Amino acid sequence: MPGHLRAYAYGLAAVLLWSTAASAFKLALRFLDPAELQLCAVATAVAFLLVHAAATGKLRGASAWTPRMLLCSAVAGFLNPFAYYRVLFAAYRRLPAQEALVLNYLWPIVLALLAVPFLGQRLGPRSLGALALSFVGVIVIGTRGDLASLRFQDPVGIMLAAGSSVIWALYWILNVRDRRDGATKLLQSFLFGLCYLIIAHITGCGFRALPWKGLAGAFYVGLFEMGVTFALWLKALSLIDRTARISNLVFLSPCLSLVLVRFVLAEPIAPSTLAGLTLILTGIALQVTSRRSSPG
Repeated sequence: MPGHLRAYAYGLAAVLLWSTAASAFKLALRFLDPAELQLCAVATAVAFLLVHAAATGKLRGASAWTPRMLLCSAVAGFLNPFAYYRVLFAAYRRLPAQEALVLNYLWPIVLALLAVPFLGQRLGPRSLGALALSFVGVIVIGTRGDLASLRFQDPVGIMLAAGSSVIWALYWILNVRDRRDGATKLLQSFLFGLCYLIIAHITGCGFRALPWKGLAGAFYVGLFEMGVTFALWLKALSLIDRTARISNLVFLSPCLSLVLVRFVLAEPIAPSTLAGLTLILTGIALQVTSRRSSPG
């Protein structure tokens, strides 16, 4: 199979797995609290990433990890998986799955804003229009279509879901500046993240016997949202010369996720969710085309 077709196959497999995440989060959160789900899922992901690194020869370079590399990974690990999934799971605990998953996909828009101070990029008229469209989409989802009242149904949940996109965008920017191998960076950040989670769990709620259904859900999330999926995605990116060709596949995920939320969770999809998703994805599309058409 040609390299670009293999890249699409790996990328599509990753997107299909990511599309199951929203339903898996809600099912697991029926039996675990967000902190328990996060700790068990990240531990599962770390186990997979260690096995994957050993199988691909990435662990052989562990002796060459410098203090600077480890410091960068310590910061990255605080952002993801520690802060990102802590905020995201709290949002899923409060909101319907459809609202949390759509608001989490604000990250490309947030990234465009953060790229101004952190990467020295500029926002043109089309980018500003894209931001405005996506902002209206957030309001539509947050008010569940009741734009006249501007009364948010769960302001805390909305802020958590939108805030997770800010954390993810910061993590993405940090990774852009770090030129190391993607698999190595991911393993190191998750190792640090697991350490943070264990410390937080010991000093916080402590440990309890967990129901097997919750553990099964956490194992699925750790393997197919955090572990295997990232490995597939990194493999896809390594097989193609222009990452934009693969990156656009990511935006299939919220649409597929809504289908699964409807049939797996039996959660009726509100018209306001579809309208908000359309506005947000349109804003993202405008932002992407604006970035491609900009000089340089």
